[in-house]
Amino acid sequence: MTEDKDDAALPDFTGAELGALAHLYRGEIYRSTIWRTRLDTTTNWSVVTLGVALSIVFSSPSASPLPLLLVGVLILLFLMIEARRYRYFNVWRARCRWIENNFYVPLLDPHEKAGSNWRSVLAADYRRPTYHVSFKVALGRRIRRNYLWIVTIQACAFVGKLLVHPTALNSFEEFFDRANVGPVPGEVVLAIGVLYLISLAALAIWSEALDSRKWGRREAGMG
Repeated sequence: MTEDKDDAALPDFTGAELGALAHLYRGEIYRSTIWRTRLDTTTNWSVVTLGVALSIVFSSPSASPLPLLLVGVLILLFLMIEARRYRYFNVWRARCRWIENNFYVPLLDPHEKAGSNWRSVLAADYRRPTYHVSFKVALGRRIRRNYLWIVTIQACAFVGKLLVHPTALNSFEEFFDRANVGPVPGEVVLAIGVLYLISLAALAIWSEALDSRKWGRREAGMG
C-alpha cells in the first residue's frame, strides 16, 4: 500500500497521541498473539490425528493401512483451516511490524529514519482492512513451517506399513497389492500419494520464492 501524502509534513505526535499509539500497538500485539495460538491449535489437531492413525495401523500386523490414507483428508482440512487463520494473523502481525519499524526503531535509534508515508499507509490499512497475503500464499507458508513434515511422516509410515506388515515384503507385485484400496489398484493409490506430496512441496517452494522477492522490496508497503 502506498499513498502520495508525505507524513514528513505532519506535526509530531503529542503526548496524548503517543499514548494512544502505544495502546493501539498493545492491542495489535494481543490480536496477533491470539491468532498465533489458533494456528498452533490446528497444527496440534493434525499431529494428534496422525498419531491416532499410526497407533491404529501399527497396533497389529493384520491392521489395515487405510487409516493413514483417511487421516490425510483430515490433515488437508486442517491445513486449509490453518491457512485461513494465518491470513487473519498476518494482518495483525504486519501492523505490529510496521509500527515497530517506523515508530519504535527510530525512537530507540536516532540514526534510523521512518518511512516518509508510514502513517498514511497504516491509516489506509485501518480505513480499508484487507488481507495482506492470498490464500495460496498462506497455504504455502503453513506447508513450509509444519505440514510438509507432517505429510512426510504420514507417507513414510504408509510405505513402512506396506513393507513390514503382515509379513516381510517379497516382491514389488506384493507391495502394490498391499496398497490396494477396495477396487482401486495399489498403483493408482501410490500415484495419487506421490502427486499429493509433490503438489504440497511445489506450493511450498513457490511461496518461498514469492516471499523472497516480496521481502526484497518490503520497504514499499506493509505486506
